[in-house]
Amino acid sequence: MNIFRTKSAVAGLTSVVLILLLGQSRVLFAMSRDRLLPVGLAKVHPKWGTPYRISIGVGVVVTIFAGFIPLEALAELVNIGTLFAFMLVSIGVIILRRTRPDLPRAFRVPFSPVLPALAVLACLFLMLNLTSETWLRFAIWMLVGFVVFLAYSARHSRLAPGGDHTPVQDTATSRTESPRTA
Repeated sequence: MNIFRTKSAVAGLTSVVLILLLGQSRVLFAMSRDRLLPVGLAKVHPKWGTPYRISIGVGVVVTIFAGFIPLEALAELVNIGTLFAFMLVSIGVIILRRTRPDLPRAFRVPFSPVLPALAVLACLFLMLNLTSETWLRFAIWMLVGFVVFLAYSARHSRLAPGGDHTPVQDTATSRTESPRTA
């Protein structure tokens, strides 16, 4: 029975890691299009139409982390990061539905704002049950993110004062990409 659990864990973890790699590369691709990261990272492969530079970069970084950080610590970092992202999305739904009711909506949220508020509380509860080491690693990772933002993104963003507000041209399909609205 123990070997069955191990094989199941490896199979489950493999699929989760692949999905996270795809998701993270798309998030970083969107950030590059919006000039929050260097625009060169948003280059799309001419044949396959995928953000290959970002995908390769994410793969290399994940491989390095996997080689030096214990699996349990990586799993907890993924947990806290995902929960934090879900919490921010739920907060964003509440704020944007109240402050920008005129924006087009790609989806409906039943029982809004109660359901998003419950989602925030549930994510916060789960986050508070993680170890202090996980919170420390999360704080360091957030600090790195703030440093990148302050050092690069704040000046280069499409929304920066005096910045280039034109969308990045998608060379693979010759169409202009625009940022999504929440």
